[in-house]
Amino acid sequence: MTVRVRFAPSPTGMFHVGGARSALQNWIYAKQQGGVFVLRIEDTDAARNKPEWTEGILSALDWIGISRGSYEGPHFQSANAGEHRTAATRLYESGRAYYCDCTREDVQARTGSQYQGYDGYHRDLDLGPGPGHALRFRTPDEGTTVVVDLIRGEPTFENKLIEDFVIARGDGSPVFLLANVVDDMTMGITHVIRAEEHLPNTPKQQLLWDALGVKPPVWAHVPVVVNEKRQKLSKRRDKVALEAYRDEGYLAGAMRNYLMLLGWAPSGDREIVPWSVIEDEFRLAEVNPSPAFFDEKKLRAFNGEYIRALPVAEFIDACQPWLIGTGTIAPPPWQPEEFDADAFAAVAPLAQTRIAVLSEIVPNVDFLFLASPMIDEAAWTKTMKDSSGELLDAAVAAFEALDSWDAESLKSTLEAVGAERGLKLGKTQAPVRVAVTGRTVGLPLFESLEVLGREHTLTRMRAARLRLP
Repeated sequence: MTVRVRFAPSPTGMFHVGGARSALQNWIYAKQQGGVFVLRIEDTDAARNKPEWTEGILSALDWIGISRGSYEGPHFQSANAGEHRTAATRLYESGRAYYCDCTREDVQARTGSQYQGYDGYHRDLDLGPGPGHALRFRTPDEGTTVVVDLIRGEPTFENKLIEDFVIARGDGSPVFLLANVVDDMTMGITHVIRAEEHLPNTPKQQLLWDALGVKPPVWAHVPVVVNEKRQKLSKRRDKVALEAYRDEGYLAGAMRNYLMLLGWAPSGDREIVPWSVIEDEFRLAEVNPSPAFFDEKKLRAFNGEYIRALPVAEFIDACQPWLIGTGTIAPPPWQPEEFDADAFAAVAPLAQTRIAVLSEIVPNVDFLFLASPMIDEAAWTKTMKDSSGELLDAAVAAFEALDSWDAESLKSTLEAVGAERGLKLGKTQAPVRVAVTGRTVGLPLFESLEVLGREHTLTRMRAARLRLP
């Protein structure tokens, strides 16, 4: 038997990091088993679907390493609508489903509760199909439904606690539960690896598999992903869009590595490991069923480690979208003709050790490519004291006299300027840094001044001096 897994997102918004985690787990499992990864777009909710969101799914999968052409699909659920209706008819004709025209208000009036589920009123009334008649599955009155799950063991559900659930609406269109089952049957899916939130639906779906005479797939429900308050990640409340992390400058390798740690860990006391190790060691049976905390701070630290591990040439290439404003990323504050690739290459090794996401490269190097620095006024107020004007005058004079414009000469010269005034280097260089870069923190100052050059450095220092008493 060839293992066939599927990833079945709905094109109704940005690509959720939890969905990306499930996609990777399916992808790895299929590769380990010599099987097939199937991409199915569940697009039957026409009112909420947009073509650009389908393209967003494909693009996000490309980014995390599940590239187009390496999987089966994408298939579209809407193309299987005929099979959905055929299955609904089969269930009705076999007596496993019946029609009902009860409204929610009808059920509440009979049960006296808005919280009680459907009471089976039409089970034996032999109502036929018609406008407004929903089709309900006839759940067995007795016994249990056991879900054999590779991660959770054998969750058991009493059938009497499962209401006769709707499988087709009053207009005849099948609901998600039935469509999902029929699609998996049609596509020969052998293993369903998905988020824990779908577990409550699983006994209903397993009953449908049984009623349609097909052996259910192997189930594996991976843990729900939660925020720092242990709440399920929400698109409305949390930063969950994979595209947002990509556009901020997270590396695909770091994101893949981190997502796979949400509920699982590689061998040994390590977390940052090559993808080949994850592909080799990942086991569904070893996934922890407890909720997995998506820690953005930890992801950021991961990404910083991945950035620092890049060869410098690769780091320079990775920064280009932010430096030249390609794609959907916001353009940098300088004009294209102002960007100096050689200057950036000179400071790239310094910047590489200081940023955690690639978008941070812009504020770290913008002083190199702008006619004048973008002054952080709060930094200016904090740094520029009454004595700063005289200090800048002395530093300008000392720098003008330098024979060699290099980091070591600049440093020793400014140290001497500070020593004459009883100041340590940190206090001495602070006004110079703000004058030249506009900020109190950034790349190493003297290496930055070397790359910026004598003329630009002195011009900025003089301009800053004019702002002071």
